[in-house]
Amino acid sequence: MRHTPRRLPSTRRGTSTLHLGRRLGRRSARRRGAVAVLAAGAVTATLLGGTPAAARLGPDAVAAELRLPSPPGGKNVRVLVFHASAGEEPPTVNAGIEAVERIGRTGPAAERFRVDATDDASVFTSRKLGRYNAVVFLTGGGDVLDPEQEAGLESYLEAGGGFLGIHDAARAEPYSSWFTGLIGARPASDEPGKVQRAVVEVGDRLHPATRNLPLEWKRSDEWIGWETNPSGEVHTVARVRETSYEPGENAGGWDHPVSWCRDYDGGRSFYTAMGGTASAFRETDFRAHLRGALLWTTRLARADCKATITANYQAERLTRPNRPGRTDQIGEPHGLVTAPDGRVFSIGRGGGAPGDPVVTDWDDPEIGKGEGTVHVWDPETEEATLVGTLEVFGNKGGGGELTKNEEGLVGIELDPDFLDNGWIYLHWTPHSEIDREEHTALRRVSRFTLDPETGRLDLSSEKVLLEWPVQIHSCCHAGGGMAWDSRGNLYIATGDNNSSGFSDGYSGNNPEPNFEGHAFADARRTSGNTNNLNGKILRIHPEDDGTYTIPEGNLFTGEEQAEGGGKTRGEIYVMGVRNPARIFVDPETDILHAGWVGPDASTPSPVWGPAKYDTFAAITEAGNHGWPFCMGNKQPYRDRNLPDPSKPLGWYDCDHPKNESPHNDGLVNLPPVTSNTIWYSPQGGAPDFPRNADGVPSYELADQELLLPWLKGGAQAAMTGPVYRHDEAVDSDHKWPEYWDGKWFVGDFYDGEQPRHAILTDPKTVGEGGLPVHAESLDGIVPAGQGGIRNLMDWRFGPDGALYLLDYGRGFFTYDDASALWRVTYHGGEATPLPKDLIGTEKGAKR
Repeated sequence: MRHTPRRLPSTRRGTSTLHLGRRLGRRSARRRGAVAVLAAGAVTATLLGGTPAAARLGPDAVAAELRLPSPPGGKNVRVLVFHASAGEEPPTVNAGIEAVERIGRTGPAAERFRVDATDDASVFTSRKLGRYNAVVFLTGGGDVLDPEQEAGLESYLEAGGGFLGIHDAARAEPYSSWFTGLIGARPASDEPGKVQRAVVEVGDRLHPATRNLPLEWKRSDEWIGWETNPSGEVHTVARVRETSYEPGENAGGWDHPVSWCRDYDGGRSFYTAMGGTASAFRETDFRAHLRGALLWTTRLARADCKATITANYQAERLTRPNRPGRTDQIGEPHGLVTAPDGRVFSIGRGGGAPGDPVVTDWDDPEIGKGEGTVHVWDPETEEATLVGTLEVFGNKGGGGELTKNEEGLVGIELDPDFLDNGWIYLHWTPHSEIDREEHTALRRVSRFTLDPETGRLDLSSEKVLLEWPVQIHSCCHAGGGMAWDSRGNLYIATGDNNSSGFSDGYSGNNPEPNFEGHAFADARRTSGNTNNLNGKILRIHPEDDGTYTIPEGNLFTGEEQAEGGGKTRGEIYVMGVRNPARIFVDPETDILHAGWVGPDASTPSPVWGPAKYDTFAAITEAGNHGWPFCMGNKQPYRDRNLPDPSKPLGWYDCDHPKNESPHNDGLVNLPPVTSNTIWYSPQGGAPDFPRNADGVPSYELADQELLLPWLKGGAQAAMTGPVYRHDEAVDSDHKWPEYWDGKWFVGDFYDGEQPRHAILTDPKTVGEGGLPVHAESLDGIVPAGQGGIRNLMDWRFGPDGALYLLDYGRGFFTYDDASALWRVTYHGGEATPLPKDLIGTEKGAKR
C-alpha cells in the first residue's frame, strides 16, 4: 500500500513553455534587491531566535512572518522535505520521506525533529518557510521553482538556513547558476545510471554524516558522473571507487565525489549523490549518513565543511634567494625539522651554486669537497640565518664511476629536549674521512650543540654516535632521514650505497663490477646484507654521554652467529630498502612511515622482473622490505650471479629469500619479505600481475592491473611526509584543520602528475601491506608548476599546525634561486554553525 506522507497544502503548478522561456532569459537565480533583502532579514530574525519583521518576496507573496522556536534541544526543530518534479515523481520519494521521518523521531531526544513533506513550491515564498531549520530536496530533475520561489530559497540560505540535496536534486533547477553552486556539481548525463554495487571511500572521519561509517563502504546505488569535478570547490566527505564498478562513459577517474558539503551564501549545504534507489533509504548506514547531514544542516551539530576547499589555503615562500657567493638563506636543500618554539631548521647537502668549480680529480686532496650547511628560519623575525657549516664529501665529483655524488650532509633531527640542551643530530659524510686510494668514506651520525650565546653550531661539541663505511667510487643512494619515536629511539635511514647502473634498471644485483675489491653494483652487499648498515632503517637509543644502546624489538640482536662469527648488526630495524631519503614516526601510534626511490627500468620485464617502483611503507614492526630481491607486494626479481651476470637465474622467493651473493658477509637465509603499502611505476599506482603456480607474476605489460589509480609516476622520487596530528590547544590562526588528523602525507620530488596526497590506511591492515583506503589530492593546496614547489625535497608540520616544505630548486647537486623554504597555512575559519548559533546548549563541541 502506498505511503501517504504528511504534506503542506498543495497547489502544485505545472511547468509551461512560457515559464521556461522566462527562466532562460533572466540572470540565473540572483534575484536581489530591496524586496529580497527584507525577506532575508525576516528569515534571519526567525532562524536565530528573534522576532521577524513582515516582508514580501514579490507582489503575489504572503507576508513572511516567520516563527521558529528557540533552543534548547531538538524537540522544536523542523525539517521540510520538498519533492516536486517537473515530470513523473521518482519512486524514491516515499522511501525518502519515510527515512527522514524515521530519522527525525529516533535517536537521542536532543537530536529529534519534526518533518513536513510537500510538493507545493509556493512554500518558498511563504511565511511557512521560516519554520524550518533545514530543507531537503528529494526532487527529480527539471525546473521546479519559479524565479520568486528560488529567490525565497536564496533568502532562506542567506539567513543561515540549511539545505540537503539527495541524488536527483542535482538535476533540479538546470538554468540556475545559484542552484548549481548550492548543489556543487551537475550530472554529466540526464540518463539514470544502472544500479551497481560499488565501494564508497569515506575520507572524512569527523563529519557527523560520515564519522560512523565504514572506511570502505560497500553498497548498491545509481552512480552519477559529473560535468565538472567539484573537489576543491566543495568539501568532499566520501568518494566512490570507480575500479569497484563500471562507470561507463561518464567516468570521472579516481576522484569521484559522491557526498560533499559547503558553507554557502550564509547557510549550509550538504549534497549526496546516493539515494538513487528506494532500497537505499532502508539501509542502516545510509540513514546514518542522512542523519549526520541533517544534524549539521539543522544546526544541531557543528562540522567543518571548509577543510579541503583550496581557496582556504595560502602558500608563501619564506626564504629569499641567496646573495651572490653566499649561502645566507639556504644551501642545496636536503631536509628540515621544526623546533617546539616554531623555528625551522634546514640543511644543505653540500653542492654549491651553479657554475661553482668542482674538484673531480682523485689525485687532488680536495676531491668532492663541499659545504654542508645548517640554516634556521625564525618565525619571530621571519628571517633565515646560516648557523653552521661542515666540510663534507658531497660536491658533485668525477673520475671512475663518480660522475655525481649523493653523499654529504643528508639528515637532521633535534633532540626531544632540544630547548633545554640544544642538541642537534646530523647524518653526514665528513670529507676528512675519505680514502682516495680505496674510494671509500665513513658516514656517521653525530650530535652537536647549538651554542645558546652565539646561536651557532659548536663544531667542537661533536659526539660521534655511530659511523660505518661507504663506497664513494660510484654514485648513489645515501638516504638520510631521521626521526624519533615516543620512547626516545632514533631512527636513521641509510641508502643502499649502490650504483644505479649495470642491471638495466632492475634488481641492482650485479656482482661483477668492483673497484679495489668493493662491489658497487650489488645491493645484496648492502640492503640485502644482515651485517651491513647501508640500505637500512636503523633504530638506536642515544644516551646523554654521546653513546647509544640498542632497544629491544629490532630485526636482529647482533648476536646471531653462523660459521665464521657474527652475521648481523643489532642496530637494524628495517632491511631491504633502496634510498630512503625521508622517514617519519607518527607521535600518536609510533608507526614508522618511510619512502624510498626505486631503480630505473621504465617497464616490467618477463625476464628480470618489475619496473622501477618507488615505495611508501607504513611499518609497525621490524622487518625485511625486500630490496634487491622483491618489491611492491612481494613481486620477485630474477637472480643473477658470477661467472655471467647477464644470464638470468631463478626467481627469488619472497617468503624465503636467500642472499647468495659472493659479496654477502651476513646471513644467507633472510627474514621473509613484508609487502609495502604503496608502490608506483611510470604506468601508475600499485601495478599487479597474474601469477603462475609458483607465485611469479607474468610481468607482461598487457596483464598489468593498477590497484591505486590515483597514483602516476614517470620521472619519480618518493618523498614521504608526516602524519598530521591536530592539537586543539595550539593557539594558531593558520593551523590545518582537524579533518587532516591521522592522514599520512605522501609525495614525490617531481610535480606534474606525480603524487602529492594525504592518505588513510586501514588500522586492521596497516603494516601488513594493506593498501590505502582513501587518498585526498593536495593539488591546489601545495602549489606546483611555475612559481610553485616544483621539486619537493622535504615537508613537516610545525608546532603552529602549518605545513613547512623545502623546494630543492631547478638543478641537480646545486642550489639556485628557486631553492627555498615554504609554508602553507589555513585560513578557512571555524567549523559551522558557530557555537552561538547551535540549537541546544549541550552542542557547543565542534562535532
